[in-house]
Amino acid sequence: MDNQDGFKQAYRCIPFSKSKHSDLEFGDKIVMPVSALHELMNRETPYPWLFQIKKYYNPVGVSHCGVLEFTADEGSIVVPDWMMENLNLQQGDLVMVESALLPAGKYMKLQPHSTRFIQLSNPKAVLEKNLRNFSCLSTGDTIMINHNDEKFFINILETKPGPAICLIGTDCEADFSPPLDYKEPEKPEKVEQNAPAQVQKKEIEERRVFRPFMGKGRRLNGEPVEMVKDENLPTTTATGGCDGGSTTLGSRKKRGTLVFGSNSVETKIPKRSSDGDVEVEEKQVQKFQPFMGKKNVLGKRSL
Repeated sequence: MDNQDGFKQAYRCIPFSKSKHSDLEFGDKIVMPVSALHELMNRETPYPWLFQIKKYYNPVGVSHCGVLEFTADEGSIVVPDWMMENLNLQQGDLVMVESALLPAGKYMKLQPHSTRFIQLSNPKAVLEKNLRNFSCLSTGDTIMINHNDEKFFINILETKPGPAICLIGTDCEADFSPPLDYKEPEKPEKVEQNAPAQVQKKEIEERRVFRPFMGKGRRLNGEPVEMVKDENLPTTTATGGCDGGSTTLGSRKKRGTLVFGSNSVETKIPKRSSDGDVEVEEKQVQKFQPFMGKKNVLGKRSL
């Protein structure tokens, strides 16, 4: 919390980049005049010396800092550039500086501006090393740290146990939020990888289906057989007989077997006469009778 009875003084601010202390801009410490040292000692201000700093007129925010040394010109202080930007300060603006008592930090949540920072081999080690240059942190600030001559900006999203914490002699837990320029990787569209396999399997199954009598008929001389259509020929129905017949499948044996000596069905076979008229001759199909031929011997008469 702020100490209303402690040190309090107004100064003109100068950025580190415009002063002889340009090599000291990393961290949160300011350079004060020697008169400020005398005032702090006379008031017996407890150590560590921490300060609240804000714009004297129309302040847009409040930040906190430590002191680096007492070598600034009288009536002025040297402030880190990132702190001046947070407070919307210009060179020569008047600021109010007063002593502050801050609790020891326990937790801080940080958000880097660039994914480049989290791509470092050990970003937490880099952060820990750079935070040694800081005396305190304030929620809402954007600090700047340096690593291998590369500047990284980090937002202070949250601090515990208060909105401003002291980092001197503390063991503070740090947590990171995704960087400001971080983009979620696009999710690839789900492609049914099994679809081509299923189509291929279906095609194979269709090829395996047995289709009887798919060949072409040919004569002994190799010429194709001409199909003759005749409306007077009998047509076989699903019951196994011809038109007008009523033969059932009950008299047949099992499918896929050859039948010898079974009951035959009388079939009407059309016969054409010489004058083109169709004559129908009924012929009773006889049962199969084996060994009904004649026996012949080569070179001799028949028996």
